[in-house]
Amino acid sequence: MRLRRTTPSAITLPMLKAATDGGQKRRDLAGRLTGLYAITPDLADTDDLVARVEAAAIGGASAIQYRNKIADAALRLRQAEALARVAKTHRVLLVINDDPALCVAVGADGVHVGREDGGVEAARRVVGLERIVGASCYDNFALAESAVAAGADYVAFGSFFPSTVKPDACRADPSLLRRAATLGVPVVVIGGIDASNVGELARAGATAAAVISAVFDAPDVTAAAGAIAAAFG
Repeated sequence: MRLRRTTPSAITLPMLKAATDGGQKRRDLAGRLTGLYAITPDLADTDDLVARVEAAAIGGASAIQYRNKIADAALRLRQAEALARVAKTHRVLLVINDDPALCVAVGADGVHVGREDGGVEAARRVVGLERIVGASCYDNFALAESAVAAGADYVAFGSFFPSTVKPDACRADPSLLRRAATLGVPVVVIGGIDASNVGELARAGATAAAVISAVFDAPDVTAAAGAIAAAFG
């Protein structure tokens, strides 16, 4: 019996199409990452968390990153599911911090990974081709180059100012943002950012500002979010 030979194109063309379609969807998602990128505080009260996130979205946040370092797995799932509903209602991006599996479970738009979280390629294998993967790059441009080469859809640098959340974080200089413009992906800044200093980073080339305390600890979350978002025009 003569065996039928499978041509390479029969295998590779569907794969190439999937990769192309997924890449375009990721670019579209990453293109929405502008202005305020609000990162959630560690809250056990889900109703309180949802209320604050909704207020930030109304104020102009383009994206929410769910980050809770004190919650157990069950609470993280409940909160992420609740925030996925908020994100859909307000048409903002939802990114999950450090947990690709949770990202997939709640249908989030992407995941953010740090140096200790397995890397961009490992996250991509879990979240697939259509979700974005962001990477913390601290004060290290070479790390950002490597992350983009590995498929990161955006990079984050910081801390640019003293941070109450991470007081021992390494400090990044705004000059790094001019170099980052060559990477071809959105550039997120983080660390001690508020309405009084975000304009400096926006003018230096930041695409978005990741903020926790200056938004979610404010007496008026909506107003605080709007003040930071406004710095990006």
